[in-house]
Amino acid sequence: MQGEKIWLSPPHQGGSELKYIQDAFDTNWISQDGSNLDAFEKTIEDYLGYDSFVTALSSGTAAIHLALRLLDVKEGDFVLCQSFTFVASVNPVLYQNAIPVFIDSEATTWNMCPNALEDAIKYCLQQGKKPKAIIAVSLYGMPFMVDEITEIAKRYEIPIIEDSAEALGSKYKGKPCGTFGDLSIISFNGNKIITTSGGGILISRNQQHTDKALYLATQAKENRDYYSHSEVGYNYRMSNISAGIGRGQMEVLEDRIVKRRENHNFYNEIFKNYDEINLFTEPNDDFYSNYWLNTITIEQNSDGITKENLKKIFTKNNIETRYLWKPMHLQALFGKYNFFGNNLCGILFEKGLCLPSGTNLIEKDRNRIKDILINLRY
Repeated sequence: MQGEKIWLSPPHQGGSELKYIQDAFDTNWISQDGSNLDAFEKTIEDYLGYDSFVTALSSGTAAIHLALRLLDVKEGDFVLCQSFTFVASVNPVLYQNAIPVFIDSEATTWNMCPNALEDAIKYCLQQGKKPKAIIAVSLYGMPFMVDEITEIAKRYEIPIIEDSAEALGSKYKGKPCGTFGDLSIISFNGNKIITTSGGGILISRNQQHTDKALYLATQAKENRDYYSHSEVGYNYRMSNISAGIGRGQMEVLEDRIVKRRENHNFYNEIFKNYDEINLFTEPNDDFYSNYWLNTITIEQNSDGITKENLKKIFTKNNIETRYLWKPMHLQALFGKYNFFGNNLCGILFEKGLCLPSGTNLIEKDRNRIKDILINLRY
C-alpha cells in the first residue's frame, strides 16, 4: 500500500463545533433538550425556507419511520419505493409491516422512473388498495425528476416522502432539496456532506406534523404530571451535543458544497478522455447536485477496465472506493416484493463505482487518484 488512507467520504470538522459542544456541557444540557437543538433546527429551517418545519432526530432512518407514522402507514399498506438506494430508505416500511413496491430508475438522474411509478400505482389500484406513500430518493445528491413525480403523486393523491438523505445543498430549478415532499428527510450520518456524528431531520410543511413528530420521537409522552402513554413512541430525538456539532457544521455547509463540486470538476477533466467511463453528472441546468459522491459507470471495452479491477487498483494504493448501491429488489431481504421497470438500476449496479469525494481531499490526494486513473490503459 502507498501513502496515507484516502477515504470515500469522511467527516470534515469545520472548527467551531467544540464551542457549541462545550456550551452543552457548561449548561449541563447534554441529553435530548437544550439551546443547540433549538438553534440547529432554526438554522436549517432558515436555510431551506419555503415554510419548512424541522425536527432533529437520531438518524435519517428514524425520520423516514416517523414520516410513515404521520401518514398512517399500517400493516398491509403499499408504499412505493425507489429500488436504487440504501436499505435505510426502505427498512422503515417493514417496521410498519407495510408492503414495499419497488420502482426502477430512469437514466438521467438514476432516480425513480415516472413511467414505472405509474405502472406500479395502477397495479396497486388493481389490487384494491391505493398506495399510502411514495418514497422518492435524490441519489448521491442528484435531485429526482421532481416535476414528473410530483405530477403523478398529485394526480393519484398519494403523498411524497422525499428522501434527501444525501442531498443537502442540492437544488431543482433553484429550490432546495428537502422542500419537495409532503414530508422530507435529510441525514447527518458521518459520511454525509455535513454531520452531527449520527443524526437526521424530518421536514414537514405544517407545524402540526412537526409537533406530532416530536411527540412520537420522545416516547409519545403525554403532557401530564406523570408518565402517561396512549400510543407507541420511540427514542428518536437528537441529543443537544449532536445538535451542537450540527451548528458548527452548518457554518461551513456552503464551503462543503463548493468543495464537492470541485471534486466533480476534477474527475470530469480526467474522464472526458475516456469514452468507456461515464461520470454521473447533472442532466441539465434544472438540476444542481451537491455531488455528495462522485460515481462512474464503466462500459465493456478492449482495455479490460472493469469496476472490479479498478477497485482492486485503488485498494492496493490505500484508497477507498465502493460499488454503487445494490438495488433493493435484488436483495434477499426484499426478493418477494414486486418490482416495476426494466432493471436499469441493476445494470447500473453491475457497472458502477463510487470514488473518493470528501471535502478534505487535498492536492496530493487528488494527484494520487489522478495517477491511477490516467494510467489505466498502461
